[in-house]
Amino acid sequence: MAAILIVDDDPNNLRMLSYSLRKAGYEVITAANGQKGLDILAEKIVQLAILDLSMPVMDGLSLLKNIRSNSTLADLPVIILTASGNDHDLTAARQLGVSGFLTKPSSSHVIVGLIQQTLA
Repeated sequence: MAAILIVDDDPNNLRMLSYSLRKAGYEVITAANGQKGLDILAEKIVQLAILDLSMPVMDGLSLLKNIRSNSTLADLPVIILTASGNDHDLTAARQLGVSGFLTKPSSSHVIVGLIQQTLA
């Protein structure tokens, strides 16, 4: 069973994503901001991370930069979750090698499909 880290400051998004992914058979670990996500990644092995772009303490783009600069995490597949569609942030995320993008809100079918495709 693949472990997935979801980093999002919105408790409703965490709840919805967690439910959908657990139902699809994944182990789910959650964090409410990028710094907590980074702390979790230092302790746990996950197969994929889903990052919200806009968060307090450390945003998703900063977390992605930290992941890519860490030799043990550099190849971790990352999916960006965003409501904004800010071209600058999306371009920066692409340059950092994200595996995909999800727009809030997305159906559980779309989310699980992208995860399965990414982990295949």
